[in-house]
Amino acid sequence: MLKKIAVTLFMVITVCIVAVLSIAATRPATFHVERSLSMAAPPQAVFAVLNDMHRFHEWSPWQKLDPAMKVKFEGPASGVGASYSWVGNRDVGEGRMTITDATPPGSLTQKLEFMKPPQPPSAVHFTIAPEGSGSRVTWAMDGNNNYASKVMCMFVSLDAMIGKDFESGLTNLKQVAEAEPASPPMPAASSAGNEKAAPTKP
Repeated sequence: MLKKIAVTLFMVITVCIVAVLSIAATRPATFHVERSLSMAAPPQAVFAVLNDMHRFHEWSPWQKLDPAMKVKFEGPASGVGASYSWVGNRDVGEGRMTITDATPPGSLTQKLEFMKPPQPPSAVHFTIAPEGSGSRVTWAMDGNNNYASKVMCMFVSLDAMIGKDFESGLTNLKQVAEAEPASPPMPAASSAGNEKAAPTKP
């Protein structure tokens, strides 16, 4: 009797696993996650923070997960080619971010690579739109779902999981960007040189 129950249970589990794997194969091959937040900082100030990899720790939503993580910078300090790589505990893993496009003050794109746990590269986009005297910042990520990711997404919402980190990061970025010193006003062009001297009386 026990043997029959065990065999039946094994068959049920096998059927469930096959069903999960079959359904996972039909999941989307790509993903897109994005969040937006308004900030009382001009686009130039927001862009300056995002464009400087050495300032990532100031607003990163993952910094507090492992304050002792090892960080390495490569390439220029900012702009295209600037790279930030990290090695940390299991909460942050190991990876690298590299700026691939920087168009001030409205957009910035990064290539995101995870080595541990291994994942296909993703493209990260920041869009900074003027909003009154401030900005509306959108943080988005696009990537490909490998088979393991498709299976995981059947049990965990990728949008919810990454989205909450984006929301936290944007809140941190808002605080940092709004604390940036205001850009000095452009000096007014002197009109003295353009004025014609009044004719002198004879």
